[in-house]
Amino acid sequence: MWRLLLVIALLFAFSSSGSAQWRMQDSHTSADLRGIHSIGNGIAWASGTNGTVLRTADDGEHWQACTKPSGAEGLDFRGIQAFDANTAIVMSSGKGDLSRLYKTVDGCQTWKLVFTNPDKDGFWDAVRFSQPWPTGQSETSGVLIGDPVAGSFSIFLTSDSGETWRRWGRGGFGWKGDCGERKPKAGKDEALFAASNESVFHFFSSNFLFVTGGRSGARLVYSDLHDFDGPPCWTTFSSVSLPLARASSSAGAFAVAAKNSTYFPLRLMVVGGDYTKPDESSGNAVFVSSKDGVHVPFSSYFTVTTPVTPPDGYRSSVAYDASTNTWVTVGPNGSDISTDDGLNWRALKPAPTEAPDADKNWNALSLPFAVGPRGRIGKLRTEVLKP
Repeated sequence: MWRLLLVIALLFAFSSSGSAQWRMQDSHTSADLRGIHSIGNGIAWASGTNGTVLRTADDGEHWQACTKPSGAEGLDFRGIQAFDANTAIVMSSGKGDLSRLYKTVDGCQTWKLVFTNPDKDGFWDAVRFSQPWPTGQSETSGVLIGDPVAGSFSIFLTSDSGETWRRWGRGGFGWKGDCGERKPKAGKDEALFAASNESVFHFFSSNFLFVTGGRSGARLVYSDLHDFDGPPCWTTFSSVSLPLARASSSAGAFAVAAKNSTYFPLRLMVVGGDYTKPDESSGNAVFVSSKDGVHVPFSSYFTVTTPVTPPDGYRSSVAYDASTNTWVTVGPNGSDISTDDGLNWRALKPAPTEAPDADKNWNALSLPFAVGPRGRIGKLRTEVLKP
């Protein structure tokens, strides 16, 4: 009898402590999914290979296959950003004009091509929008970022919800007369990763930061604004080195997320590692906090904290749940959570009644959803985030 009771106790402990997982969704597609954006009230959009876009308005109970944009049937949609149940922008990644932005305003029945990469050697990695700021502003600003072209990262900004885009630099954003042209320079073999549409984070207006990797190491790069109280003069981009995986073409920072999306000081989580070593648990997460407690952190400095107990492998995406003060990160080999700002991470393991891979095979995350290869969509069970 005592052996039976012991087995029952162990099973209960295993299934109730960190084992509740993802409830699998029926996506009705075999496309590899890389983009996901959940905006609340049961509305979420996902995107992937072969021009695939999916949409749900009932919290994942049903996923609708969207009409594919004309001419986009072979494109790889790595990023998607939604504004409401009917309006979204999807980004394809590829060399030159294979990087494009399409927008829908009618629930993905029709699409309009709003922007095509003007750089024949360019490659887009992420597109992100902020909430309208100041409060009451009707349009939403956003940033689009790509790999270096002619030694500088390729950046475009919008102030009208993605209808029009202007290049950062001469004649556009970042050009202030006698201030000159200031572009974020890339190191040797430095690049971005288009793994989850999270390599860039946008605050408001033309304020943003992004994370990098490659042979020159991982960095957090942020726009440094001077003369804030007078005529703005963008003078430089500053950066913080990130102690992530050993520098290589397959390693670095893959995703950045914030606890506070509009106000400072910033509290950021950066995850990554080496995607060719998915089980390597070192150098895959850091917590970055700004020291400035006033309105702008750009002239201040950051503190970088490495975990005592890191995530259990390379991680491509991270998100924060404010209601429970919980960070969630995912990757090919598993999922992890932290309630102490990344100092200690705890792996989520499948319960005995769940599939052995219920915790893994994820590319991107936007709570409560995660997406992965071959049409994989999961919805995080609410038990996971309960204190």
